[in-house]
Amino acid sequence: MLLFCPNCGTLLALDEGPLCMRFSCLTCPYVYNVAQRLSTRIYPRLKEVDDVLGGAAAWDNVDSTEERCPACSHPRAYFMQIQTRSADEPMTTFYKCCNHQCGHHWRE
Repeated sequence: MLLFCPNCGTLLALDEGPLCMRFSCLTCPYVYNVAQRLSTRIYPRLKEVDDVLGGAAAWDNVDSTEERCPACSHPRAYFMQIQTRSADEPMTTFYKCCNHQCGHHWRE
């Protein structure tokens, strides 16, 4: 919680007074005694994260190639290439096993 001095506009500092906590100005003699407990909690709502690869629908219209799955050794895999780094770097190839029971994802 930020409070500002009504006299000079300086940010008030929280310090311990003789009887209670208080907000005091560091540039002028203004003091505001805190008689009761002040607290507020605001929990920010998290943003939803988008799937950068397009989710499950991204694999609907992709080609397959002869690439062995490291999980189940199926001989074919779907693939797609996406530019994940700068333009002067090669594209990243993502694979998904053609075996529907496996469905393992990996990248090259």
